Amino acid sequence: MFAAESYTSRHYIAIVAMACLCVLLGGPSYAAGAESIIIAGATYYEPGVSGPGWAWTDADHLELNGYAGEAIGADGDLMVTLAGQNSVTESHAPDADITLCGVEVWGNLTLRGTGILTATGSQCGIHVSQALVVDGCTVDARADGADITDEAVAGVIAGDMAVCGGGRVVATGTGSGAGVRAYGVYLQDTGLGDGAAGCRVSVDASWLDAAGADGGVACAGGSLVSARFVSPVGGAFGASDVVDASGAVAPHVMIEPDVATPPAGETDGVVVPGDSVDKSPIDANPAAGEPTTGPDTNPSLKPAATTTKTTTTVTKTTVAKTAKPKPATATTSSLPKTGDSNWIAASVTLFLLGTVLLAAACRC
Repeated sequence: MFAAESYTSRHYIAIVAMACLCVLLGGPSYAAGAESIIIAGATYYEPGVSGPGWAWTDADHLELNGYAGEAIGADGDLMVTLAGQNSVTESHAPDADITLCGVEVWGNLTLRGTGILTATGSQCGIHVSQALVVDGCTVDARADGADITDEAVAGVIAGDMAVCGGGRVVATGTGSGAGVRAYGVYLQDTGLGDGAAGCRVSVDASWLDAAGADGGVACAGGSLVSARFVSPVGGAFGASDVVDASGAVAPHVMIEPDVATPPAGETDGVVVPGDSVDKSPIDANPAAGEPTTGPDTNPSLKPAATTTKTTTTVTKTTVAKTAKPKPATATTSSLPKTGDSNWIAASVTLFLLGTVLLAAACRC
């Protein structure tokens, strides 16, 4: 009887040990973050590479510091830390892996840091298939609509968008081609499982300045936290766009913190006609000391002080985006893939547990 019980005990212990080892061996088969990135005309499949003004330090982390070059793309989630002034422009090479956009990420994109990013393209400055978060940094995204027909063009095209941490975003879309619809920010139904929460914009104590002939911000809803509409007067989130007090679509949308202090020489809460012309995001930042070389039509983000909070949820819209990354062709030397540190710790723990259990099973 005791022998049977001992055998059964060893059997259960062995099963548990094997399960732990299976999890250990099967878990690290994937890595969080981007599977590959495209930068400066080349495709990289492993982190640990760098170039002038950029460094891909981890699967989900790219650093930009003074980068000025061709489009940047990522297949998967990516966090970009910005330092200094950076600029990306659409590649016009016929065999380019990214077309029509300055930045194109097929996943979630977070932009953070103290730096500035200027992104320009023909259909969009920045395209993100899921959520875009701008946290604390300054972003200038522009689409000029060159050679685009029967499509929406926008400074930013994404599934969702959030501006927080004192971030500043200027987004502008223009175009004169047949069937072109121009927006500053265009939040589209990507069909990637966003559900009712998709196609929303949120601004938390930050700045957003978006302009386009067909709408400053096209979205299915949004929320303002410690922020308010400066333009249009009486602005609100409508069924598919930000609208003015009369319900008409607003071609220019300005949102700023509701506790902002106006620059010296300006009257609190008064928008000076024409004062939003010829300024880039860094010009709109009172702490910034140098002008940028951005487009001349870049509107400024002028703070003012009033307290209004708005939270509205409405119906979702759907928009198509034609630009997608083509299969990567360039290669780079293989480097050890950087895993997630939390997963590594868990794997070590499971390995030790499995070893102990196997040893116990052998002694029984």
